[in-house]
Amino acid sequence: MSTPAPLTEREPDHRVRRRRSLAPGKRVPAARLAGPALLVVLWAVASAAEALDPGAIPAPWTVVDTGVHLWSAGTLPDDILTSLQRAGTGFVIGLTAGIALALASGLSRTGEALIDGTVNLNRAIPTLGLIPLFILWLGIGETFKIAIIAIVVYIPIYLNTHAALSGIDSRFVELAEVQGLNRFQFIRQIVIPGALPGFFVGLRLGVTGSWLGLVVLEQINATSGLGYMMFQAQNYGQTDVILVGLVVYGIFGLISDSTVRIIERRVLSWRRTLSN
Repeated sequence: MSTPAPLTEREPDHRVRRRRSLAPGKRVPAARLAGPALLVVLWAVASAAEALDPGAIPAPWTVVDTGVHLWSAGTLPDDILTSLQRAGTGFVIGLTAGIALALASGLSRTGEALIDGTVNLNRAIPTLGLIPLFILWLGIGETFKIAIIAIVVYIPIYLNTHAALSGIDSRFVELAEVQGLNRFQFIRQIVIPGALPGFFVGLRLGVTGSWLGLVVLEQINATSGLGYMMFQAQNYGQTDVILVGLVVYGIFGLISDSTVRIIERRVLSWRRTLSN
């Protein structure tokens, strides 16, 4: 009588369970436009359903028609150009001051003692509250507007860049000393790469701050600019013109912030982060 064949062992399951990724996932191009686009769609639907008062919140197509009319009349391009010049001049001054002060404070104990406390004191004072004082000092022309924008810009750039400099690992400093790097090489190879992430955070805040300050400043003794256009529309109850100005501000703010993000990703392409 033949012996029965031994039972074969269960074959191993070769299917590998897929591990769930904890990362946000692959970046979708222009994904940040989804939120504003959804907001516009909801605005249009509410306007078409007559759920919004046209006198208080005009429909999107009404705002577009008003913007086209202002552009054809030539007033909107002039106001946009004036606002860009003011914001650009103040931004460049604030950017230069923020970087210079952060480097002087972050790389020297003497500079930190003289600069850091003063900047934080300035930060504690509402910048727009300085407008009356700056009008007395600089007059009511363009100079005080550019000065206020520069202050609004330099503070976040200084704070974030200084924090990044202070957060550089001391072991990198020791490594630079062992390698015999001079002061210039140390700044170029250690300080600048270490401070760039914080600098770009401050740069984004500074770009946004320049537009936020501009909308207030252009309503003070101005004869042109988007803020002046909105202030005049307020006097005549033209909410569609006010919304045109707000939309233009929003578009410029979104474009400038996206530009900084693109530059940041290219400059810091060596980093492996959740954003990339």
